[in-house]
Amino acid sequence: MKLAEYKKIAVAVKSLPPTHEGFKTLRHMFRSYPTSTLQSIFSLEYQKRMKKTYAKHHAPEVTEHYYQRYKDGVAHAPDDPVLLQLALDVDLAPSLMARLILERFMITTNGKPPSKTLLSSMLNDTSQVADRVLSAQVFQCTLHDCCYGPLVDSVKHSIGHEYEVILQDKLKERNLTFLDEEELRKKGYDKTPDVLLEIPIAVDDQVIHWIESKASFGDETSHKTYLQDQFWSYWNRFGPGLVIYWFGFVEELDCNRARGILLRSSFPEEIVTMKFDVTPE
Repeated sequence: MKLAEYKKIAVAVKSLPPTHEGFKTLRHMFRSYPTSTLQSIFSLEYQKRMKKTYAKHHAPEVTEHYYQRYKDGVAHAPDDPVLLQLALDVDLAPSLMARLILERFMITTNGKPPSKTLLSSMLNDTSQVADRVLSAQVFQCTLHDCCYGPLVDSVKHSIGHEYEVILQDKLKERNLTFLDEEELRKKGYDKTPDVLLEIPIAVDDQVIHWIESKASFGDETSHKTYLQDQFWSYWNRFGPGLVIYWFGFVEELDCNRARGILLRSSFPEEIVTMKFDVTPE
């Protein structure tokens, strides 16, 4: 995907709520792109927005205002999605709003803030919330949020693992031997790619020693972070490698080939393997 087209999608995301309905609207606007690509971009852009604005929502006076609005709302209509609507009204991810209100409720109930572990546990299992109305309201938020929350985290983890398995299966189909992350950690490596090829291959006339699987879209922000935190570290330890962004990437980011990092959106069909002459002398 060209950068100009990516920017069009990013601009569209700015006007949409982080809900399944919001994503349906985006998918209708850009029908030519795969759902997985749009979903990844939708999530990436909304998370950028939240990082810029979350601090103002978390200010004590603002949180108190939200809490009073919530209490007034459920007092009049406890069965309505009060908390979800409040999140959408102030442009805060529903799961993040649920976390703020739940934390404020726990302070009122227990006289002190809950631990992060307890708060996360209650968001994962809302039956732990003593207030039945708040429990239902928090659950609605996590259910409708398609960018944040425990359900989203579980889905992302599952998809990430699925594509790592797909990568390994494709290597095995071609009889390419490799070490996975677990095997590399046993050897003492701290930062490890998803697979390290025991015998290098060549892709697009470039020698490849390692492959990293990313079940996401590669935009400028995430790719820059990955380069700094992961890819250049792999390059320093193991040499040139290949990154597969399974849901696509901004084409202009594939600019480090000469230095030894290639980007692809699928497993390469044309690869060159090393052949050894075992003919006896």
